[in-house]
Amino acid sequence: MSYQLHVGDCLESLRHLPEQSVHCCVTSPPYYGLRDYGVAGQIGLEQTPDEYIAALVAVFRETRRVLRDDGTLWLNIGDSYAGTGGRGPQSGKAFKGRARQRETITRAARVRGPGLKEKDLVGIPWMLAFALRADGWYLRQEIIWHKTNPMPESVTDRCTKAHEQIFLLSKSPRYFFDSKAIKEPVSGTAHSRGHGVNPKAAANAFGSKQNSSFSEAVRGLVEERNRRTVWLVPVQGYTGAHFATFPPSLIEPCILAGSPQGGVVLDPFGGSGTTAGVALAHNRRAVLCELNPEYAALIPGRVSSIAQRITGESARQAMTEETRSAVNE
Repeated sequence: MSYQLHVGDCLESLRHLPEQSVHCCVTSPPYYGLRDYGVAGQIGLEQTPDEYIAALVAVFRETRRVLRDDGTLWLNIGDSYAGTGGRGPQSGKAFKGRARQRETITRAARVRGPGLKEKDLVGIPWMLAFALRADGWYLRQEIIWHKTNPMPESVTDRCTKAHEQIFLLSKSPRYFFDSKAIKEPVSGTAHSRGHGVNPKAAANAFGSKQNSSFSEAVRGLVEERNRRTVWLVPVQGYTGAHFATFPPSLIEPCILAGSPQGGVVLDPFGGSGTTAGVALAHNRRAVLCELNPEYAALIPGRVSSIAQRITGESARQAMTEETRSAVNE
């Protein structure tokens, strides 16, 4: 498998891609008012949230053009707070060489707009989701990224933020979605409550008649369930110049469910190349766009590192499963 890297403005790069050439898009745009990446034409430093949303709608309108009719968009986006205090945008160059976690640490002075009061939560994720729906996308689902190791916040009048949204949107009402590829293990708590996998326990719980033959027939067969909408994934730092990266394990389900083997995955905000690394590891191709040439130079190494790590982990897991099967025979 291979990937393409287009260096430059993502909207212009997308316009050069053929229609219906991509199976799914997995991306995380620059968050509003959070960082100055030090390059002209960047998205995220617009004067108002509405201007920011309009810029993203234009990018994803072109994304919809290059998607197949059965394609999907998996969109990770964070929120911002409004206010009148704080410093200006942080420069990406100031963080070069440091590992930085992607968090909503917005400087309040940079976030203003009609109707916004100091300390208001802007609601960027849902503003964008509704704008994309109005532009023609099918808004299918909100997924919660529950960060198991969120960055601490020195706030005393609200809780520390420990989640972000991932929106699943589709181009058409019917679309490719491989639910089997992202099934999750049935939890022990589900067993103890008698939900589906232990009929005897369920019978005891509700006072109904036990059916031992049925219980024996299904015991051990149901080990996986449909994936839930809250994903527990730790934040990971990255020591390269591009500090805002989502973890590979966060987008693996998006790529596995949203594209077939040999399919093409698009990321118009390529960043450090995480999407391409995960795609290649799972036998997909990838198309990346990245505005900043400095970040683009880091992508090949990052893609190779991620793909090799995932491939190695998969091989070790397969060997473990083979050993377990041999022991059980």
